[in-house]
Amino acid sequence: MTEKVKVRIDGEVIAATAGQTILEVARANDKYIPALCYMEGLSAVGACRLCMVEVSGVARLVPACTTPAQEGLAVATNSPQLQSYRKIVLELLLAERNHICAVCVASGHCELQTLAQDHGVTFVRYPYNYPRLTVDTTHPRYVLDHNRCVLCSRCVRTCAEIEGAHVWDMAGRGIQTRLVSELKRPWGEAASCTSCGKCVQACPTGAMAEKGWGVEEMAKQRTVVTRLTSMREGQ
Repeated sequence: MTEKVKVRIDGEVIAATAGQTILEVARANDKYIPALCYMEGLSAVGACRLCMVEVSGVARLVPACTTPAQEGLAVATNSPQLQSYRKIVLELLLAERNHICAVCVASGHCELQTLAQDHGVTFVRYPYNYPRLTVDTTHPRYVLDHNRCVLCSRCVRTCAEIEGAHVWDMAGRGIQTRLVSELKRPWGEAASCTSCGKCVQACPTGAMAEKGWGVEEMAKQRTVVTRLTSMREGQ
Protein backbone atom coordinates (compact mmCIF):
# COMPACT_ATOMS: atom_id res chain seq x y z
CA MET A 1 0.00 0.00 0.00
CA THR A 2 1.32 3.42 -0.95
CA GLU A 3 2.13 5.58 2.05
CA LYS A 4 0.27 8.89 2.27
CA VAL A 5 1.54 12.07 3.88
CA LYS A 6 -0.06 15.41 4.59
CA VAL A 7 1.66 18.68 3.66
CA ARG A 8 0.52 22.26 3.93
CA ILE A 9 0.99 24.40 0.81
CA ASP A 10 0.12 28.09 1.15
CA GLY A 11 -2.03 27.25 4.17
CA GLU A 12 -3.99 24.42 2.53
CA VAL A 13 -3.56 20.88 3.84
CA ILE A 14 -2.99 18.49 0.96
CA ALA A 15 -2.68 14.69 0.89
CA ALA A 16 0.38 13.51 -1.02
CA THR A 17 2.03 10.23 -1.85
CA ALA A 18 5.34 9.52 -0.15
CA GLY A 19 8.11 9.99 -2.71
CA GLN A 20 6.44 12.85 -4.55
CA THR A 21 8.30 16.13 -4.69
CA ILE A 22 6.84 19.42 -3.51
CA LEU A 23 6.50 20.52 -7.14
CA GLU A 24 4.64 17.35 -8.14
CA VAL A 25 2.23 17.71 -5.22
CA ALA A 26 1.66 21.39 -5.97
CA ARG A 27 0.96 20.87 -9.66
CA ALA A 28 -1.33 17.92 -8.96
CA ASN A 29 -3.41 20.27 -6.80
CA ASP A 30 -3.39 23.31 -9.10
CA LYS A 31 -0.79 25.21 -7.07
CA TYR A 32 1.43 27.26 -9.36
CA ILE A 33 5.20 27.05 -8.89
CA PRO A 34 7.26 28.31 -11.85
CA ALA A 35 10.00 26.13 -13.32
CA LEU A 36 12.15 26.15 -16.43
CA CYS A 37 14.44 23.12 -16.20
CA TYR A 38 11.70 20.78 -14.88
CA MET A 39 9.77 18.70 -17.39
CA GLU A 40 7.30 15.97 -16.55
CA GLY A 41 8.70 12.60 -17.61
CA LEU A 42 12.34 13.58 -17.06
CA SER A 43 14.54 13.33 -13.98
CA ALA A 44 14.64 16.53 -11.91
CA VAL A 45 17.94 18.37 -11.56
CA GLY A 46 17.08 21.68 -9.87
CA ALA A 47 19.15 23.69 -12.33
CA CYS A 48 17.11 26.82 -13.02
CA ARG A 49 16.27 27.65 -9.36
CA LEU A 50 12.95 29.21 -10.34
CA CYS A 51 10.96 26.67 -8.34
CA MET A 52 12.54 27.65 -5.02
CA VAL A 53 10.04 27.72 -2.14
CA GLU A 54 10.04 28.53 1.55
CA VAL A 55 9.71 25.64 4.01
CA SER A 56 8.79 26.37 7.60
CA GLY A 57 11.71 25.69 9.92
CA VAL A 58 14.30 25.73 7.12
CA ALA A 59 16.53 28.80 6.99
CA ARG A 60 17.19 28.64 3.26
CA LEU A 61 15.04 28.37 0.15
CA VAL A 62 14.72 24.86 -1.28
CA PRO A 63 14.03 23.68 -4.87
CA ALA A 64 10.51 22.28 -5.09
CA CYS A 65 11.39 19.94 -7.99
CA THR A 66 13.93 17.92 -5.99
CA THR A 67 12.66 18.25 -2.41
CA PRO A 68 10.45 15.33 -1.32
CA ALA A 69 7.14 15.97 0.39
CA GLN A 70 7.23 14.88 4.02
CA GLU A 71 4.62 14.57 6.73
CA GLY A 72 3.86 17.95 8.31
CA LEU A 73 5.82 20.01 5.79
CA ALA A 74 4.60 23.62 5.55
CA VAL A 75 5.43 25.32 2.26
CA ALA A 76 5.03 28.88 0.99
CA THR A 77 5.15 29.23 -2.80
CA ASN A 78 4.53 32.89 -3.55
CA SER A 79 5.80 35.16 -0.79
CA PRO A 80 7.20 38.64 -1.55
CA GLN A 81 10.70 37.23 -1.00
CA LEU A 82 10.11 34.49 -3.58
CA GLN A 83 8.61 36.92 -6.08
CA SER A 84 11.69 39.14 -5.78
CA TYR A 85 14.04 36.17 -5.99
CA ARG A 86 12.39 34.80 -9.14
CA LYS A 87 12.58 38.17 -10.88
CA ILE A 88 16.30 38.27 -10.13
CA VAL A 89 16.79 34.77 -11.58
CA LEU A 90 14.89 35.66 -14.75
CA GLU A 91 16.81 38.92 -15.20
CA LEU A 92 20.12 37.12 -14.79
CA LEU A 93 19.09 34.52 -17.37
CA LEU A 94 18.16 37.28 -19.82
CA ALA A 95 21.43 39.13 -19.17
CA GLU A 96 23.67 36.08 -19.51
CA ARG A 97 23.12 35.45 -23.23
CA ASN A 98 21.66 37.22 -26.27
CA HIS A 99 17.90 36.73 -25.95
CA ILE A 100 16.48 38.97 -28.68
CA CYS A 101 12.81 38.01 -28.78
CA ALA A 102 11.93 40.17 -31.79
CA VAL A 103 13.94 37.96 -34.17
CA CYS A 104 13.50 34.58 -32.44
CA VAL A 105 11.59 31.72 -34.06
CA ALA A 106 10.12 30.83 -30.65
CA SER A 107 8.85 34.31 -29.78
CA GLY A 108 5.35 33.89 -28.41
CA HIS A 109 6.01 30.21 -27.71
CA CYS A 110 9.03 30.61 -25.40
CA GLU A 111 8.85 29.54 -21.76
CA LEU A 112 11.51 32.03 -20.67
CA GLN A 113 9.64 34.85 -22.39
CA THR A 114 6.34 33.77 -20.81
CA LEU A 115 7.85 33.50 -17.33
CA ALA A 116 9.37 36.97 -17.67
CA GLN A 117 5.99 38.40 -18.66
CA ASP A 118 4.17 36.56 -15.87
CA HIS A 119 6.62 37.87 -13.26
CA GLY A 120 6.58 41.47 -14.46
CA VAL A 121 10.12 41.56 -15.81
CA THR A 122 9.92 44.62 -18.05
CA PHE A 123 13.60 45.53 -17.85
CA VAL A 124 16.88 43.99 -16.69
CA ARG A 125 18.81 45.68 -13.88
CA TYR A 126 22.09 43.92 -14.62
CA PRO A 127 24.62 44.60 -17.39
CA TYR A 128 24.24 42.34 -20.40
CA ASN A 129 27.17 40.04 -21.12
CA TYR A 130 26.74 40.04 -24.91
CA PRO A 131 28.88 36.88 -25.35
CA ARG A 132 30.12 35.96 -28.83
CA LEU A 133 28.23 32.69 -29.32
CA THR A 134 27.86 30.54 -32.41
CA VAL A 135 24.89 29.07 -34.23
CA ASP A 136 25.27 25.43 -35.30
CA THR A 137 23.43 24.87 -38.60
CA THR A 138 25.28 21.68 -39.59
CA HIS A 139 22.33 19.37 -38.98
CA PRO A 140 20.14 18.94 -42.07
CA ARG A 141 16.87 19.37 -40.12
CA TYR A 142 17.62 21.31 -36.95
CA VAL A 143 19.57 24.31 -35.70
CA LEU A 144 21.24 25.03 -32.36
CA ASP A 145 21.56 28.69 -31.33
CA HIS A 146 23.74 29.02 -28.23
CA ASN A 147 22.62 32.64 -27.84
CA ARG A 148 19.21 31.47 -26.63
CA CYS A 149 20.25 28.47 -24.54
CA VAL A 150 19.46 28.70 -20.80
CA LEU A 151 21.39 25.52 -19.85
CA CYS A 152 18.26 23.84 -18.51
CA SER A 153 19.58 20.43 -19.71
CA ARG A 154 16.12 19.29 -20.81
CA CYS A 155 17.57 18.31 -24.19
CA VAL A 156 20.39 16.38 -22.47
CA ARG A 157 17.98 14.41 -20.30
CA THR A 158 15.48 13.84 -23.11
CA CYS A 159 18.18 12.42 -25.39
CA ALA A 160 19.61 10.20 -22.64
CA GLU A 161 16.46 9.09 -20.82
CA ILE A 162 13.85 8.98 -23.59
CA GLU A 163 15.75 8.37 -26.84
CA GLY A 164 18.76 6.64 -25.25
CA ALA A 165 21.21 8.22 -27.69
CA HIS A 166 23.26 10.35 -25.23
CA VAL A 167 24.18 12.90 -27.89
CA TRP A 168 24.15 15.96 -25.64
CA ASP A 169 26.09 17.04 -22.57
CA MET A 170 27.32 20.16 -20.79
CA ALA A 171 30.94 21.27 -21.12
CA GLY A 172 32.79 24.00 -19.25
CA ARG A 173 32.17 25.63 -15.90
CA GLY A 174 30.15 28.57 -14.67
CA ILE A 175 29.39 31.24 -17.23
CA GLN A 176 31.53 29.37 -19.78
CA THR A 177 29.26 26.30 -19.71
CA ARG A 178 28.07 25.27 -23.17
CA LEU A 179 25.78 22.61 -24.57
CA VAL A 180 27.85 20.22 -26.70
CA SER A 181 27.13 17.24 -28.91
CA GLU A 182 29.49 14.25 -28.97
CA LEU A 183 32.51 15.83 -27.29
CA LYS A 184 32.14 19.14 -29.15
CA ARG A 185 31.52 17.76 -32.63
CA PRO A 186 29.15 19.81 -34.80
CA TRP A 187 25.61 18.53 -34.42
CA GLY A 188 25.49 17.44 -38.04
CA GLU A 189 28.53 15.21 -37.49
CA ALA A 190 27.20 13.49 -34.37
CA ALA A 191 27.04 9.81 -35.36
CA SER A 192 24.87 8.88 -32.38
CA CYS A 193 22.13 11.40 -33.26
CA THR A 194 19.00 9.66 -34.55
CA SER A 195 17.44 12.94 -35.81
CA CYS A 196 14.33 12.14 -33.78
CA GLY A 197 13.84 15.79 -32.79
CA LYS A 198 12.81 15.04 -29.20
CA CYS A 199 15.49 17.38 -27.87
CA VAL A 200 14.11 20.17 -30.06
CA GLN A 201 10.59 19.67 -28.75
CA ALA A 202 11.84 19.62 -25.14
CA CYS A 203 13.78 22.89 -25.48
CA PRO A 204 11.94 25.70 -23.63
CA THR A 205 13.35 28.51 -25.80
CA GLY A 206 14.43 29.05 -29.39
CA ALA A 207 17.86 27.54 -28.74
CA MET A 208 16.86 24.40 -30.62
CA ALA A 209 14.51 24.70 -33.55
CA GLU A 210 13.51 23.05 -36.79
CA LYS A 211 14.84 24.66 -39.92
CA GLY A 212 12.39 26.43 -42.17
CA TRP A 213 10.42 28.27 -39.51
CA GLY A 214 10.18 32.05 -39.37
CA VAL A 215 9.92 34.42 -36.41
CA GLU A 216 7.13 33.46 -33.96
CA GLU A 217 6.35 30.23 -35.86
CA MET A 218 8.26 27.57 -33.91
CA ALA A 219 5.66 26.11 -31.50
CA LYS A 220 7.12 23.14 -29.62
CA GLN A 221 5.22 19.90 -28.98
CA ARG A 222 6.53 19.43 -25.45
CA THR A 223 3.96 16.80 -24.48
CA VAL A 224 5.84 14.27 -26.63
CA VAL A 225 8.22 13.54 -23.73
CA THR A 226 5.43 13.08 -21.18
CA ARG A 227 3.43 10.95 -23.59
CA LEU A 228 6.33 8.62 -24.36
CA THR A 229 7.18 8.27 -20.68
CA SER A 230 3.58 7.40 -19.81
CA MET A 231 3.43 4.81 -22.59
CA ARG A 232 6.63 3.13 -21.40
CA GLU A 233 5.49 3.07 -17.77
CA GLY A 234 2.23 1.49 -18.87
CA GLN A 235 3.94 -1.42 -20.60
